Amino acid sequence: MKNITRYLGLALKLLVFLLVLGFALKNSHSIQFNGYLGQVWQAPLIVMLGLAFVLGVLTGVLALLPSIFRLRREATRKGRENDLDITITQPDIPVV
Repeated sequence: MKNITRYLGLALKLLVFLLVLGFALKNSHSIQFNGYLGQVWQAPLIVMLGLAFVLGVLTGVLALLPSIFRLRREATRKGRENDLDITITQPDIPVV
C-alpha cells in the first residue's frame, strides 16, 4: 500500500509538472512590465508569473517568522517546565 501511494504521488507531481510546462510553452511571448521611475522590464510571461509567485511565497514566509519563533520559544519553555515538574514532584507515600 505504501508503494502505491508513493507512485500515485509521483504521478501527480509529473502531471502538475507537465501542466505547468504546457502553460509555459503556450505563454512564451514577451511582455512588458512598467515599474516605478520609468523602469521597463521585458521578459516572457511565465518568467513574470514565476517571479510573482516566488515573491509571494517569500512575503508569506517572512510574515510568519515572528509567530514561528514565538511558538518555538513557548514550546521550549513549556518543555523545560515539564522536565522540572517531573524531577521536583516525587510522591511522599511509598508505593507498596
